[in-house]
Amino acid sequence: MSNIRRFFSDLSQYPSAVIGMVLIFLLIAFSIYTVIALPYNEAIALWRGDENVWYKTPKTAQPTWINWFLQDDLPETFIFNSATDEGTKTEEYSNETNKILISFPFEYNSKDFPQEVSLFFTSEFESKEPFVSVKIITPDGREIKVGSFAVGKTQTYRFSQDQKLQRRLQGNSPEQGIFMQLPSDTEQLTAVPGKYEVIVEGVAFEENSTVDAELVVYGKVYGWAGTDHRRRDISIALMWGAPIALAFGLLAAIGTTFTTMIIAAFGTWYGGWVDEVIQRITEVNLVLPFLSILIMVGTFYSRSLWVILFCVIALSIFGGAIKGFRAIFLQIKEAPYVEAARAYGASNMRIVMQYLVPRIIPLLIPQLVILIPANVFLEASLTLIGLGDPVLPTWGKLIYDGYRNGALVQGQYYWVMEPSFILLLTGLSFAMVGFSLDRIFNPRLRGV
Repeated sequence: MSNIRRFFSDLSQYPSAVIGMVLIFLLIAFSIYTVIALPYNEAIALWRGDENVWYKTPKTAQPTWINWFLQDDLPETFIFNSATDEGTKTEEYSNETNKILISFPFEYNSKDFPQEVSLFFTSEFESKEPFVSVKIITPDGREIKVGSFAVGKTQTYRFSQDQKLQRRLQGNSPEQGIFMQLPSDTEQLTAVPGKYEVIVEGVAFEENSTVDAELVVYGKVYGWAGTDHRRRDISIALMWGAPIALAFGLLAAIGTTFTTMIIAAFGTWYGGWVDEVIQRITEVNLVLPFLSILIMVGTFYSRSLWVILFCVIALSIFGGAIKGFRAIFLQIKEAPYVEAARAYGASNMRIVMQYLVPRIIPLLIPQLVILIPANVFLEASLTLIGLGDPVLPTWGKLIYDGYRNGALVQGQYYWVMEPSFILLLTGLSFAMVGFSLDRIFNPRLRGV
């Protein structure tokens, strides 16, 4: 306990280490929260879902916090569903028909136009489809007839795809023609803030037949992370990217470092042909193209994260670190306490595991901490060149999707910048702690 207290006391002398430890603790806490709040199966189902899953979210919408830096706020998304008592719905049955009136009043507070407006209908009937008419009342009193049509069991009506509606709006797109003021006195079109009301009048021709409607006014901002080209909430990948990155980095670092250290210890202790074989394997492995082999595995075999992790560990075990460990073990091997252990008959396994290995662990910790972000960046780099796990939502996958779909060209910088910032922050936090630990455990650097 005294050694642990002294260790943390020494660590607290470095402000960079304290900041790094706080950031790592927050990253670990965030990862634990993600696993609990958004279970793996649910996250994968959402991330791989199509528009039937994400129909309520806008495409490539910026994060909501972008409005903090804008003079005029971008519009948010409005969702109303008559089936859940959002809006008002009345039904009146007479003469073997059911007259249905659904009203969705909402306050629109932006001068920018919405991205899209859609109605999603669900109906119950046996043989005769209900018929609905849709209209909108604007803040300036205009009543715009949207359309009339029969409704099936499920049906989607997107305002932007109705050519007749566009002609009634003098050639303007429905998103502009409905929300702009007519006639426009300025060359730059702006939306009119105020109270709008979407009214759905339906007629059902059977006794137990009814209609429900869901109105979605798609804004240009959504959530704390925004959305991508498939309407998916980017926050899912940002959240699950944390436990995936930490797991990959930690497992790769531990698997590589400890295996390399133990192999170097046995090779040094036994010497002879055992040490020669280990050194020759190491020298051959050092000239192998590490990244090229990973690319070949991802291209011709599997892009699974666990396969890539196994390959990273296998290719890194006989790396340059094994020669550094060997040099240190050669000095420890000649120490008096090792000679004493050999004299009283300690086995080779006992000497290696209890006398050689523990002496090098303090020097191993800084290297282990620094290797974690290196492996995190390796996983992101492989994903960035299209060799990432196709199932898992990761930070590298976000950057790859954003770059491939022209996020930087189209001004959707949030799509790439958010995961890039988190990657850099993760690397910086581990680097600050690792360099501080190196100064603590390496006497030559304490005065630097």
